[in-house]
Amino acid sequence: MKTILALEDGTIFEGQHFGAPGECIGEVVFNTSMTGYQEVLTDPSYKGQIVTMTYPLIGNYGCNVEDFESSGPKVEGFIVREYSSYHSNWRGNFSLGDFLEKHGILGIQGVDTRALTKRLRIHGVMNGIISTEDLDTASLVAKAQAFPGLEGTDLVKDVTCQTPYLWGTDALTMREDEHQEKQVDLQLPTLNHKRRELHPKFNVVAMDFGAKMNILRRLSLYGCKITVVPAHTSAEEILSLNPDGIFLSNGPGDPIDVPYAVETVRRLIGTKPIFGICLGHQILGLAFGGVTYKLKFGHRGANQPVKHLATGRVEITAQNHGYCVDIDSLTGKNITITHINLNDDTLEGIQHEELPIFSVQYHPEASPGPHDADYLFARFIELMQAEREK
Repeated sequence: MKTILALEDGTIFEGQHFGAPGECIGEVVFNTSMTGYQEVLTDPSYKGQIVTMTYPLIGNYGCNVEDFESSGPKVEGFIVREYSSYHSNWRGNFSLGDFLEKHGILGIQGVDTRALTKRLRIHGVMNGIISTEDLDTASLVAKAQAFPGLEGTDLVKDVTCQTPYLWGTDALTMREDEHQEKQVDLQLPTLNHKRRELHPKFNVVAMDFGAKMNILRRLSLYGCKITVVPAHTSAEEILSLNPDGIFLSNGPGDPIDVPYAVETVRRLIGTKPIFGICLGHQILGLAFGGVTYKLKFGHRGANQPVKHLATGRVEITAQNHGYCVDIDSLTGKNITITHINLNDDTLEGIQHEELPIFSVQYHPEASPGPHDADYLFARFIELMQAEREK
């Protein structure tokens, strides 16, 4: 089925449909990961976005019941160079096309993703539309131009949990199995078996701004009992759970659009050890009085080089964000810059000079991606242990 992708600047790409037919609109971005398309599709941080995969062949290992990062796809649409309708992998349970079709996600293949990515790099991310229904290019461009975009929209409310739950017990961990959703065991093997705790030692409250499941798995494997709470939960409600530490998750959109979360985190500063990643990192930066801004095309992929300034070590990291905390805005606020992106020198990590608080812009749990930054979970454990021993 002929399918058209139109960008707001008038650029047109023609391709063929896979997944669900129809029409979708959103912010067009690109991801440079070579694998992990299922994790990308189900990452809540992509809410409101149409994702382009730069790797040319997508779908060859299918999808499975284990590699979900949420209850289902959160992207608005999916763009690939070549879709493999035939999948072959011992873990594969169903094809990528069937997965997208079931969840109503429109995919387009046959697109020159190299040309599309170069355009987004030069001109920045922009609004776009994919359609199998309206093949009038002028009409599609007009729709893309009329789309208000994501700025000023609270996307977190669409992906956060609605009620608190205890991870790993009463959490509804919805997965695919013969095209049916069911509750499954989410335990994964740890990279360091010495760190695995059979009985949790620390109570952690995770503020869910769109948390990936693998983040919660890693915290669990490091000995944490995790209570996941909605993004709108107040500081008083969080502290009433008597946590040893507080985790601020990843999530979609502009941190400026969730002022309630910024205010909650501001009230939590100085009460418990805090660890934030991605959107949680940006919210923490705002809570400290910093400023955020939108990147031209963002950092999305599993190959982003980050320098740990204290050690000089370079970590290859998994990232997915379009906003960043301005380094200069944190001057004079008792904040130490800990990590820097080596591609563009943007901020990747901070820690408070006196309080047990730190955050990073990237994903230490990866999924997909390298595990260079897994040590950050151990650091969070150490901070909670130190506070307990005071």
